[in-house]
Amino acid sequence: MAEVNGLPRGVRRAMLLRSFAVQGSWNYRTLIGTGMAFVLAPALRHLYGADTARLREATARHAELFNAHPYLATLAAGAIARLEADGAPPELIGRFKAAVRGSLGSLGDRLVWLVWRPTTALLMVALLLAGLPWWLAVLAFVASYNALHLWMRVWGLRTGLSEGLQVARALREAPFERMGERASDVGAVLAGFAAVLAVGSGGRGGWDYMALGVIALVAGVMLGPRVRMVAGIGLTALLIAGVVLASNS
Repeated sequence: MAEVNGLPRGVRRAMLLRSFAVQGSWNYRTLIGTGMAFVLAPALRHLYGADTARLREATARHAELFNAHPYLATLAAGAIARLEADGAPPELIGRFKAAVRGSLGSLGDRLVWLVWRPTTALLMVALLLAGLPWWLAVLAFVASYNALHLWMRVWGLRTGLSEGLQVARALREAPFERMGERASDVGAVLAGFAAVLAVGSGGRGGWDYMALGVIALVAGVMLGPRVRMVAGIGLTALLIAGVVLASNS
């Protein structure tokens, strides 16, 4: 990471690494509030290390109620660190946290939990049904899922530190919505592809093929409302091709 707003590279690296444990102290009272304080601790120590009372006061403020999608929590952490470094009053920082937590939660839930994770799981199922070794299919799932996961954490911290209060504009300009739409299309096609492969197995398999077919069906139903016309045509074409191939085998 390049130098951003006076926070040393080591501090930013520590914040990024700590973000992986932001949910480690999740509870019903503060949700990920204490985890957010844990992520911010390196920046707070850098800014207020010489003033123990102020460091404790800032840490206590950031351990209060907060919630966000864990992958986008770095966006809030970066912006809060920027505001603390700029000397923003605690009241302003508190209002900022209250304003962004809902958006960061709903945006991340829609993109990651509802679209990206089912799509990458469908990729793994399709590869298994296509006959690839299990470890290769699992590797494809882990690599594709974490490509977005890691990018969101790094992008969030960099954007938060550079934009501060303007993170709302950065969120509007980020390609999350387009990524979600494309991933939905790919997921729908993969669901059809996996279903065709399961049907085309023609009794070679047993319970394992049946279970994979059920997984593909459930994922297809989950992604169904978001299927576009192009994806629907592709899905239908794949289904027809699979039925024809299965009937000729």
